[in-house]
Amino acid sequence: MTSDAVLRAGLDQTLDGTDLGFGTKYEGKVRDNYTVDGRRFIVVTDRISAFDRVLGTLPYKGQVLNTIAAWWFEQTKDVAPNHMLDVPDPNVMVCEECEPLPVELVMRGYITGVTSTSIWTHYERGEREFCGHRLPDGLRKHQQLEEPLLTPSTKAAKGDHDVSVSREEILAMGKMSAADFDQAAEYAKALFAFGQARCAERGLILVDTKYELGRTKDGRIVLIDEIHTPDSSRYWYAGTYAERFAAGEDPESFDKEYVRRWLKSVGYGGDGPSPTLPDDVRVEATRRYIEAIDVIRGEAFEPDTEEPQARIRRNLKESVQ
Repeated sequence: MTSDAVLRAGLDQTLDGTDLGFGTKYEGKVRDNYTVDGRRFIVVTDRISAFDRVLGTLPYKGQVLNTIAAWWFEQTKDVAPNHMLDVPDPNVMVCEECEPLPVELVMRGYITGVTSTSIWTHYERGEREFCGHRLPDGLRKHQQLEEPLLTPSTKAAKGDHDVSVSREEILAMGKMSAADFDQAAEYAKALFAFGQARCAERGLILVDTKYELGRTKDGRIVLIDEIHTPDSSRYWYAGTYAERFAAGEDPESFDKEYVRRWLKSVGYGGDGPSPTLPDDVRVEATRRYIEAIDVIRGEAFEPDTEEPQARIRRNLKESVQ
């Protein structure tokens, strides 16, 4: 496990943004994207987002996310095709340029969550239909669903909130053809089943996750962005789940839910200016990110402590030629 001293030292050199000076740049909540000659250079920054807001940075978070996404892309390449071509730097992935599909595909294995789009938030309000799925009465928070549910979400503009929708609503909006949606849904379900099985071998529960898919220039639908990272997925420890669920306690987790719970504890739910994350919270959040990928991969993560801007420019020199 990376030492507390290393994590605290990293607080002063987080990667909060980039300006690489080549290609066409698009900046997302966490990733800076540069398009060059049919390739996309995805720079995973240390920005942390929750409730669809960027809240600041966590030390080495970008390296953690890039490392685990590359690992999962390699593990699942026979389950669903993906866009990864190369990983020339701890924070950078080079990918095949794709046109993103207009919805995120969210897979849920449990009824849980605290955001406005979470299935538990809707259920607690008394709603019994979610994204076209009928839910029975009597479910408890964090309870396993009878079967995993595909619950698509619209992609909100930066700063806005995503909206959960059904397949029928997506088709009615004219956002996607039925054939494209069904192909993407097939990939999402297969990836989630693979991820849950692999995580179970490591004593983990892959609770829910979101997938983004895109279309290549030759028309193929492939997995893009990230996969099964602590940003896009919720993980619980399998060994303590049953006991905590029986006691009505929150499951033991090591994903972005830690930051969301801290925000909730200080009265922030996603509206208005977000509070500043204290350094102790930033370090603990990173520690949990690192623990997540250590457990998932079965090997220790070692951060590259070199100043990231200069290192990235050096490592990308050959790739952009």
